[in-house]
Amino acid sequence: MSERDDFLDWFRGPFLAAELALHNGDSAPRRALWSRNEPVSVLGAWRNAIGQRELDELFTYIARSFSDCTAASVELLACDVVGDLAYTAALEHTSVSVDGQPRTYTLRATQVYRRENGEWKVAHRHGDTVTA
Repeated sequence: MSERDDFLDWFRGPFLAAELALHNGDSAPRRALWSRNEPVSVLGAWRNAIGQRELDELFTYIARSFSDCTAASVELLACDVVGDLAYTAALEHTSVSVDGQPRTYTLRATQVYRRENGEWKVAHRHGDTVTA
């Protein structure tokens, strides 16, 4: 199995499971997959975060806002692995309650990952809402 295949197994398994948990109000699995090493950053559709403290605040805020995810899928558009770095570019299709109100949306998301102690960790995310 290639490094890319190994990465995609992680992405399609633990990573996507953590994202589903977040959309059901649990930020712990997502936080476990993010790097604890600086730099880390999110340029988000709702809010930005730079550094560990802001990242923790953002993930807590998102988890409090999300519940009752009824559909979540990721349309992977591009991905590559080079040594201990990887990236994904994807469309994320989600139906979830946000602050108790049902919403369906699609985000364009680009993420950067780094392998730390043999495990993939997210280091950066950029997401924005797809509009017509």
